[in-house]
Amino acid sequence: MAAARRAWHDEVTFADTFIVNADSLDVEGHDSWRGTVSLRWVLVHMIEEYGRHNGHADLLRERIDGTIGM
Repeated sequence: MAAARRAWHDEVTFADTFIVNADSLDVEGHDSWRGTVSLRWVLVHMIEEYGRHNGHADLLRERIDGTIGM
């Protein structure tokens, strides 16, 4: 668990540094699956993915403790 948390933290630090040092949100990179993507697209995609997966975690928690609407 500790190693996974460190790896996640290292990736977040790398991403934060990359974003701060980027010339603009229009900087582009290549993704082997999607082709050319901008930094803006990546950030919006990450917001969507975090929202989606946090929602899944909330559904699991509701099944465990029965509390809804938190």
